[in-house]
Amino acid sequence: MRQTSLPSDTHRAIEAIWRIESARLIAGLARLVGDIGTAEELAQDALVAALEQWPTSGVPERPGPWLMATAKHRAIDLIRRRKTLERKYEELGRDIERDHDRRDVDAAIDEEVGDDLLGLIFMACHPVLSKDARIALTLRVLGGLTTEEIARAFLVPVSSIAQRIVRAKRTLAEAHVRFEVPGGPERAARLASVLEVIYLIFNEGYSATAGEDWIRPALCEEALRLGRILAELAPGESEVHGLVALMEIQASRLSARVGPSGEPVLLLEQDRARWDRMLVGRGLAALERAERLGGTMGPYALQAAIAACHGRAATAADTDWGRIVALYDALAQLAPSPVVELNRAVAVGMAFGPEAGLDVVDALVPEPSLKKYHLLPAVRGDLLKKLGRSKEARAEFEHAATLTDNARERELLQRRAAECALEGIAQ
Repeated sequence: MRQTSLPSDTHRAIEAIWRIESARLIAGLARLVGDIGTAEELAQDALVAALEQWPTSGVPERPGPWLMATAKHRAIDLIRRRKTLERKYEELGRDIERDHDRRDVDAAIDEEVGDDLLGLIFMACHPVLSKDARIALTLRVLGGLTTEEIARAFLVPVSSIAQRIVRAKRTLAEAHVRFEVPGGPERAARLASVLEVIYLIFNEGYSATAGEDWIRPALCEEALRLGRILAELAPGESEVHGLVALMEIQASRLSARVGPSGEPVLLLEQDRARWDRMLVGRGLAALERAERLGGTMGPYALQAAIAACHGRAATAADTDWGRIVALYDALAQLAPSPVVELNRAVAVGMAFGPEAGLDVVDALVPEPSLKKYHLLPAVRGDLLKKLGRSKEARAEFEHAATLTDNARERELLQRRAAECALEGIAQ
């Protein structure tokens, strides 16, 4: 056992371990008991046991297997009380005995038919659920995100997300949805939701909505791993390769997105020598694979093509902003949304000047879904600053800082507001 000096140290360790292990734990339990809600309850029971025992006994050398073993034993107790599930109890008992008698517990957790985590995504993305419910449920149980984080990703109230998750679990249980990675037409039917879920998980890692860290690389790595597995499962799906390409290229910038003290570093200010060229190469290869499959480029492939423009540019000044605007135009036609239009405004401002970009942003100000979206005033502030309208820019940055729950991003926006204040004095 690895001892820790203070209970608070142990609690912090448990929190970190839970972030890493919870998705795998819930996925493995869902495979065993066949129900997401029950699996999450068992995982939470194991977490409670850790909180009770580890401050005294110390954190195990292998905390993931400890949590899984604890949850499995609790699953036995649960199934014993369910007389109608006697057969499942016997199967689970035999499975646990094999785990202890025939192989290391780590191997038991990792040995999967397909992939437990991917199987959990497909289960949560069953057509019996609405699109929003599928994504919210999967982000909660697999991404380990809080309802608050998911709500910000969807730009909807927290209560709405909480209700979706509860109803989704109930619906899956009542429909007796099986834990599996489907094939054929059924897999194709769920693919769009699966891709969206994977990318939302990646985005939460790439730009965290809350907390003290601007990036959460573990989430990016998990989304990338799932995307690569999915690309092997569906090699003929161009959008799968488009999503993988997009994530690979964006992930290449992770180390350059933060400074020495963890502060955010914006794209145009990043040291491109710190970009992972191997990941850029992988992304470009995945994009080429998507393009070779032919047909109209989908939303992920178009976004990957935009990312590729940055990936190919040796310096920020070399970026082909005209092509990026054209790609955003195509994306806006294919998958119109206020967020896409806001991103297009940034590209327009870079290609044709801040006044042109500001015109696009100003048209979005009345949009209800962007009312509490911090990037709207942040982008508007940036464009106003470039136009020399420092007082207005300062107000926008200050407003944006009040809308974000990420401490690092708030500090960045407050710093930019302070810069505008100094510029205003100088003028």
